[in-house]
Amino acid sequence: MTFVANILPYVQVTLSVLLIIAILLQERGAGLGGAFGGDNFSATYYTRRGAEKWLFYGSIVLGVLFALSAFLALIIHSIS
Repeated sequence: MTFVANILPYVQVTLSVLLIIAILLQERGAGLGGAFGGDNFSATYYTRRGAEKWLFYGSIVLGVLFALSAFLALIIHSIS
């Protein structure tokens, strides 16, 4: 258990950096008006394909792994 407690901060930092990179690479270029609830007439629905689809799913996986590592850190610190 001490090995996991010692390596967990490094895992969390690595996951957080990868998650930030994955999210920033997904920027679509949506208008600023859409960010504040305004209408964005240039935005249309489209299906993710290729690398964009893998990047989207990868960011979901990284987010889940980061959340699980945070819960594991809470559990480890509450035990010790």
